[in-house]
This record gives sequence, structure tokens and C-alpha cells, in this order.
Amino acid sequence: MTPVDLHCHSTASDGLLPPREVARLAAERGCQLFALTDHDELCGLPEAADEAARHGMRFVNGVEVSVSWGKHTLHIVGLGFDAANETLRAGLADVRAGRDARAVAMSDSLARAGIPGVLEGARRYADNPEIISRAHFARHLVERGLAKDVKSVFKKYLVRGKPGFVEHEWARLHDAIDWIRGAGGVAVLAHPARYDMGNETMRVLLTEFRRLGGEGIEVVSGVHGVHEVARYGRLAQEFGLLASSGTDYHATGEGARDPGLNPDLPLGCDPVWSRWLEAA
Repeated sequence: MTPVDLHCHSTASDGLLPPREVARLAAERGCQLFALTDHDELCGLPEAADEAARHGMRFVNGVEVSVSWGKHTLHIVGLGFDAANETLRAGLADVRAGRDARAVAMSDSLARAGIPGVLEGARRYADNPEIISRAHFARHLVERGLAKDVKSVFKKYLVRGKPGFVEHEWARLHDAIDWIRGAGGVAVLAHPARYDMGNETMRVLLTEFRRLGGEGIEVVSGVHGVHEVARYGRLAQEFGLLASSGTDYHATGEGARDPGLNPDLPLGCDPVWSRWLEAA
């Protein structure tokens, strides 16, 4: 197993555990390098860093930025940046500001489909009032018995063409990359297998991402199977991108793996984390 996890979530965004508990789980599973990457939010970093230090685990600052690219919503993970950078913090604040309006629109859409009161229920799952996400909606809908699990809720209600889906403009790709790089960090394309795009569109994306200053791609992800890991390992090498590895942990039972439990990268990939482990 690769002893790194560079993509995890906490109650600072849409995870179910506090930042300290996520870091502790990763350390207990043998993780040597850990990043907390909450959606558009940095407030959990100090607590996670403190817990990582208590366990002797190397920590790097992380964030997952929501991005609009054509008709697609992408996620760009930033790693190893200065969390005090004002441009980055202002950009993330702008992204967060749009989340509440989207949540209201999602709830209204579900109400028109005969499912009222969803926003109030979703807010009970959101510890951070600035971050209300589809995951909070999904957990509430499971609680109401409208689906068996979170994954089923997304398929039935929250993706394009379903009653809870709402179009939304997030950050632009060049802005997200500029914010991360301007703060001294590395921009990584998160979980590429999740995006509903063909091979040609993916190659266009990777070409633009690289041109704009993106440096990495998640080859290993909690949502990637063996074939996806091999595919994105090949693309990382072809496009000269560093390879990253993260579970995309949100909650035990909601994803493929718990924090820190990642398989190895394919042979030939250049790990994004080399600089941080060498620095340690």
C-alpha cells in the first residue's frame, strides 16, 4: 500500500468526521503523508495538522476547488500551498458564496417533485454553515427512506436530468489553478474517472489543464478501479503530469476505502508527493 492520502474530507465540508478524527484514522492505518482537502474551505487545516503532528505523520495543506469547464463540473485539488494567501482565500470565499443559492434551488426543485423540506433536513448534516453540498442532501434523503444509500440518492435525484440537479457556475479552471499556484501549491485534477466525458474530451481537458499550469492528476482514487488506475497512470505519463493518490474519504461506508488505504501507483508514474516526503 502507498503510505499517502492526499484527498480526504471532514465536517469542515461534507465529511462526517471532524478534521482531527480523519487525520487520526489515516495515521492509525499507517499513512506517512496526509492532506485534508475539504471543498472550497480551509478552516479544518489547523486541527488536522495538529493531529497529524501528534502521530508523527507528515501533513500538507489541501483543498478541493469546484470548477466549471464547459458543461462539466470538475474538482481541482490544491496541495502544499500557503493557507494564509489572501488571493486563494478570497477566491474560495467567492466559490462558497454560491453554494447556499444552489442549495435553495435544489430544495425548491425537489419540492416541486413532491419532496418538500429537504433543505432544512440537509442543513442538519452540515456542521459548517458555509458549505452545503449534495452529500448533505443525500444523507437526509437516505434518512427519510427515499433511497437505500448515498450513492443511490445521487443516481435517483441529484445528477443531471434528475429533480434535484441544478446548473451552477463554479470557479473557472484558470482561476482555480492560478489561486493554487499563486499560493505556492500544486494543482491536481481530482478523480478523473468521475467525469462524464469521452476519451477525446478528456485529452482536451488534460491539454488545457497542463497549459494553464496544472501539474498533477489523481491516478489512484477511491472511485477508481484497477482499469481506471492503469488508464490514468498512462495518461499521467503521456501528458507529463505528476501522479497523486487519495481515497476521497467522506465517511466510513460511503466510499471505497478508509483514509490512508490506497494501492500503489502504476510503475513509471512520478509521485506528486516526492518533494514533501524528501523534505521530511
